[in-house]
Amino acid sequence: MLRHLIIAGGFFHLGFAAFHLLFWRVFRWKEELRRLGPINRGVMQVLNLCLTFVFLIFAYLSLFLPDEMLTTPVGRPLLAWIAVFWLLRAFQQLIFFSRRQWASWALFALLLVGAGLYGIPFALTGPWAFLR
Repeated sequence: MLRHLIIAGGFFHLGFAAFHLLFWRVFRWKEELRRLGPINRGVMQVLNLCLTFVFLIFAYLSLFLPDEMLTTPVGRPLLAWIAVFWLLRAFQQLIFFSRRQWASWALFALLLVGAGLYGIPFALTGPWAFLR
């Protein structure tokens, strides 16, 4: 079951990678980013592309190395850090985006799912085993 959660996490990350690649179209970045100065415009796009790459790395690890993530001294903390990443992102949703829109709350819930896909396997395989 834990292995399946991690594999599901791989598809979760592929979905977020695809979504981030659509930012230019979905959020009309060609028009919207013109309002920013050249440095901020560049930073937004570079951060988005780098984050997309991170999602692809997480997807690869989750889809092709789930057993290693559950059992190795590198994989176990990685499960925890990915869960923390999604928890932080979920709470940033509440801080930086409107709490009056249902879509913001739906995204918050989805981000918590991401945390659970990695936090549950980490917690159920002995959270402090990597410290030994």
